[in-house]
Amino acid sequence: MPTDPDKKRKVVITGAAGLVGQNLVTRLKERPDLELVGIDKHPNNCGVFRSIHPEVPLVEADLARAGDWQAHFESADCVVLNHAQIGALTEEPFIANNVTATERVLDAIREHSVPYIVHISSSVVNSQADDFYTRSKGAQEELVLASGVPVCVLRPTLMYGWFDRKHMGWLSHFMRRSPVFPIPGDGKYIRQPLYVGDFCNVIVSCLDTPHTGEIYDISGLEKIFYVDLIKALKDACSARAVVVPIPYRLFWFLLRAYGLFDRDPPFTTKQLEALVIPEEFDIIDWPGIFGVQPTPTRMGLDETFRHPVYSNIQLEF
Repeated sequence: MPTDPDKKRKVVITGAAGLVGQNLVTRLKERPDLELVGIDKHPNNCGVFRSIHPEVPLVEADLARAGDWQAHFESADCVVLNHAQIGALTEEPFIANNVTATERVLDAIREHSVPYIVHISSSVVNSQADDFYTRSKGAQEELVLASGVPVCVLRPTLMYGWFDRKHMGWLSHFMRRSPVFPIPGDGKYIRQPLYVGDFCNVIVSCLDTPHTGEIYDISGLEKIFYVDLIKALKDACSARAVVVPIPYRLFWFLLRAYGLFDRDPPFTTKQLEALVIPEEFDIIDWPGIFGVQPTPTRMGLDETFRHPVYSNIQLEF
């Protein structure tokens, strides 16, 4: 990273219009020492990005395909490699967006001699789950580590926060519109949700003080049963839905049936299978390592769903 105090550091953020990207730009765009460039391929979410961050250049492009987007890596001081396919019913989108796109981004990074990567990996690389997402994220991380470019790898657990379109965001959306909210089984499987605002502050710390050659598991500090997390979510978004446990197999078949009518469902049978695996992720002192004050889960949920502006903004899948 440059040491000239008068030179702006150029940071390219892939997947800029998604959950982490939108939150990260919200926290970085007021920094006078940074020049930001975002890249994303989702038309609707790119439109949301431009409406919220009109001062930040955004390139709308599919990273799995060669294109003019590669030129934007020229003179970059860091790349936040953040793009990812989170959900789909088939393997192809995961390969295209987590593997092929990463190969092309790394080619552009090497071509333009970008000196540093902050890679947003995932805790699933250490998970017992075996699905398209888990395998493709593992392959993505391996590509980055083998790239020869100095890198800091961050592996967050399940995140929630402003602009969440997949996890807690979709659950809150459903909960507000349905009189009944089903949960599989008794719901007593541990989750470690991570507030995306805290995670973005970790990324900011990595930008300001490079941690090259390091891999950090950024797990939620609080271990909470899924059923209790859902009840806390219900309170935060002021929903009236009744939380009702239903047998796991029935829940699975309902998701399978839903998937027949929705080409890109927000929650799949594979994600359900991963949800109920009884596993916990290691906790390190990331607040101390990165100088970040952690946000308690209930406070994070309140900030997420009661913010006067950002809580009303929804992204698409």
